[in-house]
Amino acid sequence: MGAVCIEKMAGDGESSGRRRIEIGRLEAAGEDDPPPSPRMTGKRREEPDPFGFAVGQKRSRTAGDDAAAPHPHPQGSCCAAPSSSSVSVGEACARAIGSTSRLAPAEHPIAFGSISLSGRSREMEDAISVRPGFFRAEGSPPLHFFAVFDGHGGAHVADLCKERLHILLAEELGRAETEEEAWMRAAVGRSFARMDELALTACACGKVGMPPCGCERSGIESEIVGSTAAVAIVSGSRIFVANCGDSRTVLSRGGRAVPLSSDHKPDRPDELARIEAAGGRVIYLNGARVHGILAMSRALGDKYLKPSVISEPEIRVVERTGEDECLIVASDGLWDVLPNDLACDVARRCLEEADPTRESEDTLGGDSRGAMDGREEEQASDARCSLAATLLARLALGRKSADNISVIVIDLRRKQR
Repeated sequence: MGAVCIEKMAGDGESSGRRRIEIGRLEAAGEDDPPPSPRMTGKRREEPDPFGFAVGQKRSRTAGDDAAAPHPHPQGSCCAAPSSSSVSVGEACARAIGSTSRLAPAEHPIAFGSISLSGRSREMEDAISVRPGFFRAEGSPPLHFFAVFDGHGGAHVADLCKERLHILLAEELGRAETEEEAWMRAAVGRSFARMDELALTACACGKVGMPPCGCERSGIESEIVGSTAAVAIVSGSRIFVANCGDSRTVLSRGGRAVPLSSDHKPDRPDELARIEAAGGRVIYLNGARVHGILAMSRALGDKYLKPSVISEPEIRVVERTGEDECLIVASDGLWDVLPNDLACDVARRCLEEADPTRESEDTLGGDSRGAMDGREEEQASDARCSLAATLLARLALGRKSADNISVIVIDLRRKQR
């Protein structure tokens, strides 16, 4: 893989010079694909761009916060490469960065970066939701919401989750009488149940709710559609992770990868027992599948496979420590080809290079955190989170991931007060 270059213009009264970030070669990516066969030459216009950009009439979704207007490629709010009539692969990767930590409350900032690509799949069924400061109880610091939804059978359930789940969760948290862990768990569970009810009434045409839609796309075409949900709620002292499906959340702590979720696969012993107790079957057809159809045992939606497939999330709560480095939330398009420790190592190295104290300590021989003001430090960390997410997606593509790839990287090195 050639070097990837990102050029960022300084703004808001800052110097107008350009800051150039260079990424070394990743030999493990191995993007030397064999040339297309003569049979496929005539279909080149129909092939999906591996970076998720629109080719011909192919659909592509944005990756940052939820923009209403369509856009030809994932949006980046702080690190967009200059436009050019001739776009290299590296530039395309840079332009796929999406990062919006500037939306977080100014007194409680959190840095993150995200990317969502269709990859080598013809359809884009993933969705990302990043909602910094989505809920704040009186007298408490804000909570930040990050989620990856990996749709199957269609995109409308994942899109619906992207637009609604954080709203439902905020409503449930607003009814909380205390901030105890048990109440948080109950609020998350209720929001997933309400989201599943909405997903079951959603039609592939876009209509949601009762009475049921009677269009030609209703019925079985809508009833076999569902989505995973990997949700991370980050506060100043804790991380709440809710997982439903085979997307995954992994914490990098003290140089080690700590998985915070367990994939819901039909052949997982406890899931297999639950499916069979509900009257379902697990059939091995290109891997373990519920009734030979779905390769996961939990999901939102999937009306046709109820009650074997349930929407109840598994929830885990961890206390934040000074050793926490970053959190990665991603779809199986990443995890199918990258082990947890490698993904955390890539993200951690990107963030370490952005540490403003490193260069200052090396040159001045001491702690000079004040040399870079808080705003510049947040922008640098935000850019590196975006860079880490992009590198992980690029590495997954180089390792021949055949699925959509969605990644969120969250910087945990600064704890909120």
